[in-house]
Amino acid sequence: MRLPCGCTTKYMATSFCRRVLASSYFGVLGRRGCNTAAFMPEAAGFEGVSGRAALQEFSVSNSESFWAAVARHRLSWIAPFHTVQDCDLSRGRIKWFEGGKLNVSVNCLDRHVHTCPERVALIWERDEKGSEVKYTYRELLEMTCRLGNLLRRHGVKKGDCVTIYMPTCPLAVASMLACARIGAAHNVVFAGFSADALAERIRDAQSSTVITVNQGVRGGKVTELKKTVDTAVQSCPTVQKVFVAMRTDNPVAMTARDIAMEEEMLKEDVVCEPAAMNSEDVLFLLYTSGSTGKPKGLVHTQAGYLLYAALTHRYVFGYHDGDVFGCVADIGWITGHSYSVYGPLANGGTTVLFESTPIYPDPGRYWDMVERLKISQFYGAPTAIRLLLKYGDQWVNKYDRSSLKTLGTVGEPINTEAWEWYHRVVGEGRCPVVDTWWQTETGGICIAPRPSDPEAEIVPGMAMRPFFGIKPVLMDSEGKVLPSNNTSGALCMAQPWPGMARTIHNNHQRFIETYCQPYPGYFFTGDGANRSAEGYYQITGRLDDVINVSGHRIGTAEIEDVVNQCSSVAESAVIGYSHTIKGEGVYAFVVLKKDVDIKEEDLCRELNNMVSKKIAKYACPDCIQFVKRLPKTRSGKIMRRVLRKVADCDLNSLGDLSTLDDPATVQEIIQGHSELLSKQKK
Repeated sequence: MRLPCGCTTKYMATSFCRRVLASSYFGVLGRRGCNTAAFMPEAAGFEGVSGRAALQEFSVSNSESFWAAVARHRLSWIAPFHTVQDCDLSRGRIKWFEGGKLNVSVNCLDRHVHTCPERVALIWERDEKGSEVKYTYRELLEMTCRLGNLLRRHGVKKGDCVTIYMPTCPLAVASMLACARIGAAHNVVFAGFSADALAERIRDAQSSTVITVNQGVRGGKVTELKKTVDTAVQSCPTVQKVFVAMRTDNPVAMTARDIAMEEEMLKEDVVCEPAAMNSEDVLFLLYTSGSTGKPKGLVHTQAGYLLYAALTHRYVFGYHDGDVFGCVADIGWITGHSYSVYGPLANGGTTVLFESTPIYPDPGRYWDMVERLKISQFYGAPTAIRLLLKYGDQWVNKYDRSSLKTLGTVGEPINTEAWEWYHRVVGEGRCPVVDTWWQTETGGICIAPRPSDPEAEIVPGMAMRPFFGIKPVLMDSEGKVLPSNNTSGALCMAQPWPGMARTIHNNHQRFIETYCQPYPGYFFTGDGANRSAEGYYQITGRLDDVINVSGHRIGTAEIEDVVNQCSSVAESAVIGYSHTIKGEGVYAFVVLKKDVDIKEEDLCRELNNMVSKKIAKYACPDCIQFVKRLPKTRSGKIMRRVLRKVADCDLNSLGDLSTLDDPATVQEIIQGHSELLSKQKK
């Protein structure tokens, strides 16, 4: 087995393959391998349905028949399901493929090892440019099995939850799949989160096991991930074991609870018996910010999530055997889960794990990688596209991009200028741009330009059309469906789909209140949308107090909680405002306590340090304005829409101010904002 450090074990590959084929789970694989092109939805038994437009309509109007046929065809089952779905959105009840048993890691690894063991599964694009490392399906399966056995030997049981705090690397993927193999859930925490944020997620998940690395490397900078874990677990009494891998050669202090993971893995067997999991057993938790201060652990389950990730990966991007799929998202986010790991591997694909940044060591990093790795589909964030646009065309044109077939964007709406540059310069005008809309809650892409017809029109900056089985609707403020086109409203889903989250960990009532109660009978996404005269969807942004910073969602209340802990601060209001690179930036209006004697520059630095320590660097305010008071209604509610208008310099549409306790507050804030802008220009 080749580990991230580069060492290999000494055994014959043929011996390993014989052991895999002889193991008890071989019987569930049948003759399906990694031939993704062999399956088309039209061939799944839908008699009388021809063409993708007709299939799209069939998948919505005959949802159970569609998903049943696709699930039987796409997944390898240990035991068949007896009930396609048991869902009631009004009560927050979501169950798919009950009675069915399978193992996710078998679907992602074993069946492909059976037919194409030496196909490349992972290409690890390390931070160091030009030092990519490739792992075959056989090597990834062995790494997964050894790690699964190691976790079992140290007491990790079916139903436990393992927290993973690692950079994007093959061992992180193996950690996720090892948990899936032995029946444990995983809780991947973005390796940029602080010790406090990590500890909060460990405690909520009730993890007794954490997996990490000694150090992370990104953009040429080293981060002390093991030290962050050491700090975090001091307030996590449930943690008993910390497995530590070595990303760099720098040694770290080891405690009694720490285990040298790579060293111990080499002692384990290369075959690990997979657990037979029920379709609705938990596969993973993933924490996302909400409109309150506490992050919520969204729960995704086994069969439905895997099926949806695989299907969307295959058909939104037009993935075929031999393609190299380049999703540059971190595995700590849902995009990394669905389109760096589970979707591509379930399809037997070759997926790129990107550890670096788009401008390290220079702004040509992405396109150099495309040329070297022959990437077919490239999937990134609008924030990065806007950033690279500013460096000019020369960094793109320097590299051969003829391997590209499809370009994708994710995390936030992409503006027209960035879309057109992406299409014209990066894609040379020949690659369709897939502007995808989805969320942690949806599990996979729900609206994108190409699921119905590859020749259909694509409008810049629009998510366009729903995926198979997805039925979006727009709702007005009174909870009524807006049936006509050329209208705007709250974006909801009128029927369930297999990939959606099932609940919030340890708080199903919050799940119901957040997603099911605002529009009874519908799933509320929290986003607003326009539907054009042609019926195309364009996402307009969040309707709640959640900011989308470079594709990372963060609740304003979460940042306010930290800011208000400062001894100099009386209260604060945090909003999102338009940012040329990030899409949305973080703007904090801060009221100080009386008789505070500190320079504003020093206080800004202190507040940003606090947010970085308690949450993460990306949550730090881009702008802090100190104000005498906040605009409040007579009932004491902060009028945030006014603050957003001020931050965006949109003073001609402040709206009705009659409910304010003192309208003069707004003029004070406008004057302060003007002075702040003048100071920044100097």
